[in-house]
Amino acid sequence: MESRIATSLTALTAREWDALVPDGALFLQHAFLEGLEQTGCTDGDTGWESAHVLLTDLHGLAAAAPAYLKTHSFGEFVFDFSWAQAYARAGLDYYPRLVVAVPFTPATGPRLLVRPGLDPVTIKRQLLTRLAALARERGASSVHVLFPDEADTAVLDEAGWLGRRDCQFHWYNRGYTSFDHYLANFTAEKRKKARRERRRVAEMGIRFETWTGEQLPDERLDAVHALHRDTFLRHGHEPYLTRAFFTRAARAFNRDFVVKAALWRGALVACAVFFRSPDTLYGRYWGAAADFHSLHFETCYHQGIEYCIETGLARFEPGTQGEHKIARGFEPALTRSAHLILDERFRAAIGAYLAREGHSVDAYAEAVRAHVPFRKISR
Repeated sequence: MESRIATSLTALTAREWDALVPDGALFLQHAFLEGLEQTGCTDGDTGWESAHVLLTDLHGLAAAAPAYLKTHSFGEFVFDFSWAQAYARAGLDYYPRLVVAVPFTPATGPRLLVRPGLDPVTIKRQLLTRLAALARERGASSVHVLFPDEADTAVLDEAGWLGRRDCQFHWYNRGYTSFDHYLANFTAEKRKKARRERRRVAEMGIRFETWTGEQLPDERLDAVHALHRDTFLRHGHEPYLTRAFFTRAARAFNRDFVVKAALWRGALVACAVFFRSPDTLYGRYWGAAADFHSLHFETCYHQGIEYCIETGLARFEPGTQGEHKIARGFEPALTRSAHLILDERFRAAIGAYLAREGHSVDAYAEAVRAHVPFRKISR
């Protein structure tokens, strides 16, 4: 095996890279990651410097890790700002740091990619060794693998990286034939509230359309991105995704790029942007032009659930945080990250903190599970 660093995925063809990507891992595909680079979402002045670790053999690309040298911690959804503050108080630099992740995407998936037919555990260990070496070469304080799947987590644990847990809320399709069939599993009180919430939106005269990539000409994409951008601006931030990326994603993913459009008097007043794999719907971004009662819950959650039931998708991951999702039928799901802290003193301190935090996360997930809206027999 020989190793090298790719500062852009344009150095690789989609065929080379995607040969390493398992089926269904759409956010790892060349079109997604290279699209972020080419449309100004990463690289340039964004604080995301591509440094993808590649391993090659006589047959070509054998393994890879999508990696970025970061000068901040935004857009990751695994929060370590307090770690950076602790480094600063000690007179040390926390940034840059090396992050193995899909930018702006808190969805679990493979992070250590290996060509089929090779010994995955052995090759993944080599990737971890090369990631640690790259961090030291570039003066990084640490390496962080965000939202790895179970197979990668096992290798990271075996290598002694510090493990971290967090809690998201996911929806699971248990063979529902309609939204009413789904609600039939709620307690009477929760079912009544959900129906009232949906009825409020319908009574305002708002109707919904589903637009996929091939149904999104430029004028629709302009409107969708404008709503998305306005949501970020109202919270004091520029959006992570550029208008150019929306075009790139819609054209590259076609039917797997899904927009739920809320129309009032014929005009687009809100939308939610989703990606879909063969079995999962991923809620990513939302925006609204005005404040309509319950519209956020309907657009981002109820419409997504209904879409999963209609299309037979098994799972719906709407993103991070949000206890309000529980009342709509989302259930706690633990996510993972792994961290290599190069300074031994901070490694010990952060390790102790993560052990305490992990117990709290487990207790929190168990506590909120008692508040899901399903009848006991359905649970």
